[in-house]
Amino acid sequence: MRDHRKLRTFALADSLVPAIYKATLRFPVDERFGLQSQIRRAAISVSTNIVEGSARQSTREYAHFLQIAFASAVEVAYLLSVGRRLGLGSAEEAQRLETKYDELIRRLKAQIDALARMDQ
Repeated sequence: MRDHRKLRTFALADSLVPAIYKATLRFPVDERFGLQSQIRRAAISVSTNIVEGSARQSTREYAHFLQIAFASAVEVAYLLSVGRRLGLGSAEEAQRLETKYDELIRRLKAQIDALARMDQ
């Protein structure tokens, strides 16, 4: 078992959750069950899949959950760009978060690639 709390990738993903909640607070009320909810769920998914994968015994299972976290991070980045283009919330905040998610995506990809090399 791995300790997710020692992973820099997890620390970044976890730190972005409150930032996402704060940024999406400014969304219009009619987006509560639409884009706002989808962004929040995807952001939480990144962290929770890293945690769940870390609790798995095999490297293959761990990599599988990191791949799910990766896909969720890509989803958040895309949804932030949609919200920014629709004029929801602060464009500057969305751009800053998109940049952070780009970094998170790179880190997750590097971790997944490293695990794949170990599995060969």
